[in-house]
Amino acid sequence: MDKLQVAVIGAGVVGLSTAVHIAESIPDCSVTVIAEKFSPYTTSDVAAGILSPHFSRETPVELQKRWFDDTFAHIYSIAQSEEASEIGVQILSGWEIFKETPMEPIPFWSDSVLAFRIMNNAELKRFPQATFGWMYTTLLCECTSYLPWLEKWLKNAGGQFQTGKITNFWELDGKYEIIVNCSGIGARALTGDMNIYPVRGQIQKVHAPWLKHFVRVGDGTSYIYPGISSVTLGGTRQQNNWQMSVDPSDSERIFSRCCALEPSLTRSCKLFEGVGLRPVRAVLRLEKEKLECDGRQMYLVHNYGHGGAGVTFHWGTAKEAAQLVQECAMEIRCQPIHSKSKL
Repeated sequence: MDKLQVAVIGAGVVGLSTAVHIAESIPDCSVTVIAEKFSPYTTSDVAAGILSPHFSRETPVELQKRWFDDTFAHIYSIAQSEEASEIGVQILSGWEIFKETPMEPIPFWSDSVLAFRIMNNAELKRFPQATFGWMYTTLLCECTSYLPWLEKWLKNAGGQFQTGKITNFWELDGKYEIIVNCSGIGARALTGDMNIYPVRGQIQKVHAPWLKHFVRVGDGTSYIYPGISSVTLGGTRQQNNWQMSVDPSDSERIFSRCCALEPSLTRSCKLFEGVGLRPVRAVLRLEKEKLECDGRQMYLVHNYGHGGAGVTFHWGTAKEAAQLVQECAMEIRCQPIHSKSKL
């Protein structure tokens, strides 16, 4: 039997993890990742990489919890391995603070992370701007190390890589039986889906090795995430802003807000600044679709719209996308020979 040809569009954390799942779970399958940019030039490379499911209220909680639990278990297993630092994964504890008590004082993911509890008064004194907060232990996954590791995994599983920009799915007609769309914000132009829009995020990386705990303001406007070789400071949440260049005024505001949370940052040394466009959608799109044109058919699986939760949900959504690809593969292989010739 000829190998089933599968193309995955997108080489961020969602695209690569989806490609790995497909290559590992579907026999007699050849996977090619097609992307305009690969690490270290993807949106995922700019992500802070914290596993914390602050996502859309419109997406059912049971789905978010399942995706998060699957991802947490995967990254946690890496965190306990000898390769953890090389892959860019670490266990990280810290505080999430609020000006007012949130509508859900105990979030649905409190039993998914490690050692979750409400902050006590002594801890809150450290943050005069806060009246309520959580302390918990989660995981940090630095994509600048994690993505190359996923690429290596995929290559060892027989996967291939191709640089290029796909502007129409039918460009791939005749070359691949199944197309998996993990194009992030690119899905807006590729699919015509106007429900997805960019939320611009700008970050800084600084050298501040004395910081060991994260701090996050509940609305996500400010955060400090110590990583393996640097500390990520953020951020911005600018809707429908497509600007990819670093804005000096944003830089000043980010640093000022983070220094208010952690005054010792004034002694830090700036290493890098970057911008990424979060692919925000009220409900993450994870589904099959069949396109038809001039008597020909194309099988699509969509996995995009993760917003700022790409790292948080990537392994869970990749697992489910691979299952959808498997369903498409079964449908293709069950077709009569004369029908297959149309694909």
